[in-house]
Amino acid sequence: MLSRHLVGASAPRSALRCLSTTAVSRGRAPRMGDVNPSPESVEEFNQRQKQFREKLAEARKKRDAGALKQEAASADPIPGLTTQGLGSLSTATTETASEIAQNQPDRKSGRLSNLIYGTKEGREMDAQIEASFSAVLARGKYVHSIVFHQVKPDKVDEYVELTGQWYPKMAAKDNNNLHLVGSWRTEVGDCDTFVHIWEYQRYHGYHESLHKISSHPDYPEFNKKLRSLITSSNTSLMQEFSFWPTTPPRKLGGVFELRSYTLHPGNLLEWETHWRRGLKARREVMEGVGAWFVQIGDLNTVYHLWQFANLEERKVRREQSWSVEGWSETVHKTVPLIQTMKSSILLPMPWSPVA
Repeated sequence: MLSRHLVGASAPRSALRCLSTTAVSRGRAPRMGDVNPSPESVEEFNQRQKQFREKLAEARKKRDAGALKQEAASADPIPGLTTQGLGSLSTATTETASEIAQNQPDRKSGRLSNLIYGTKEGREMDAQIEASFSAVLARGKYVHSIVFHQVKPDKVDEYVELTGQWYPKMAAKDNNNLHLVGSWRTEVGDCDTFVHIWEYQRYHGYHESLHKISSHPDYPEFNKKLRSLITSSNTSLMQEFSFWPTTPPRKLGGVFELRSYTLHPGNLLEWETHWRRGLKARREVMEGVGAWFVQIGDLNTVYHLWQFANLEERKVRREQSWSVEGWSETVHKTVPLIQTMKSSILLPMPWSPVA
C-alpha cells in the first residue's frame, strides 16, 4: 500500500489503499478555460510529475524491502511470485511464461510441424496468455466502479454543489470502507456528463459500502435530489490490470483523457499481454492514471485514463510514443482486437483526489 504522504496528506486508514481526501471548495464545474496553456504551466506539470514519480519509486523501494524481509522469514513462500513492487504479479507472469516456453521440447520447423504445434512465437504467446490469466485475476483485492451521470444542462451547478458535499463526506467516513479515486466533468465528448471512479475491497466491500451509505439518515434526501438533476446513470464494476495499478492521490494539474475500448469477446487476455509491454513504452512519454476491465456492466470494455498538461501536450506526447521501441508493435497487435473505441477529455472536480 502506498501511503498518502505521496501527496502530503495524513497516514492511510484501515487496510484500504488510501485514495480519499477531504472536501475542498466546490465552486462551479471546471471548464477548459481554467487550464493554463502556457509553456510555463507545461514545465510546472512536468516538474510535479517528476516529483510524484520519484516519491512513488521511493515508496515502492521501501515496500519491496519490507516484502523481502517477510519472504525471507516465510517458511512456505508462494512459488513464482517475486517482490517487484507495483505490477509485480505481471512481472512474475512474464517470467513464468518465458520458463514455460523454454521448457517446451524443441521441434523441427516446417509447414507440417507448424500446423500441428504452431510456430515458436505462437507457442510462447499462448504460454504467456495462459500464465497471464492468473495475473489478471490476481489483483482481485480491489474492485472499482465507474459511474457516469448525464446531468440536465440547467442543473449542472446544483449537481456540482450536491455531489461536492456528499461524495467527499462519504469517502471520509472510515466505516464506509471505500475510496474516491476521482471525479471529473466531460469537456469533450458527452458534454454535461460527470465521471466518478470509486475503489472498494473486493465485491464484499462494494456491497457492504453501499449498504452502509444507503443506511445513512441523509441518503434518501440526497438520492431524491440527485435523481431530479440527472437524465441517466450508468455504473460498471471493474478490476484494474495487474500491470497498471491505479495511481495514489496526486495534484499534477492539466487535463485527463478517458479512452474506452470495446473488445471482441475472448480477447481480454491477449489485450493485457500486449499492453503490459506497450505501457512500458508509453510511460516514457505519458502519465497514466489507471487501466481497468469491466467485469459487471458493459462487458468486454476496457478503460484507460491518462493525464496531460494540456491538449497540445497530449498531441505532442502521443506523437512521441511512436519513436519509443515497442509502441508500434503494441498498436499493430491490439487494433484487430477492438470493435469500437471512444475518447473523452475530462476536467477534475475541485474535490477530486486525482487532479
